[in-house]
Amino acid sequence: MRSINILLIGALLIAGPASAWADPTPSADDIVNSLAKTDSTRPCEPSCRGIHAIAPAGGGGSTAPEAAAPTGSPGSGTLDLSVQFATGSAVLTPSAEHVLSRLGQALRSAKLAADRFRIEGHTDTVGDAAQNQALSEARAASVAAFLEKNFGVDTARLETVGLGEKDLAVQTPDNTPEPRNRRVHIVNLGA
Repeated sequence: MRSINILLIGALLIAGPASAWADPTPSADDIVNSLAKTDSTRPCEPSCRGIHAIAPAGGGGSTAPEAAAPTGSPGSGTLDLSVQFATGSAVLTPSAEHVLSRLGQALRSAKLAADRFRIEGHTDTVGDAAQNQALSEARAASVAAFLEKNFGVDTARLETVGLGEKDLAVQTPDNTPEPRNRRVHIVNLGA
């Protein structure tokens, strides 16, 4: 009896909760439902949030996806996702490409095919403001290029803009590394 209990406990420890191995990236359908605007959706204001690219703490290039549950409500035209960049870089990590692949699938859907999207690049407050401005522009362009190259999303549907240190997700003093501020924000602009 003891060996059966040990085997059962061992099987539970190995199996663990199903969500422990589940992919935390929202499905393309979840993304479509959040980014598709409904008739009652107000035009997006500056306070809207979209896709947030979060660089790993310490600037590493971890390939493990971070939790990326959709936070935009269905029909809101916005969505928060975790898309990773290394510190000071606009190069997409494998984890970022995984998340953006779901976004690319969503942007090709019939519900979103006629819509245009603004891709906003952001940085934290570390470094020179002019360098951060250029980096934020490069991050937005990197996302747009990935969507065009891998999913055929017409760049005429994608407006890119760099906001540098402006519009921080988390307010910090100058020269404070804050991964949540190193992000890309996407807003559905409509047809």
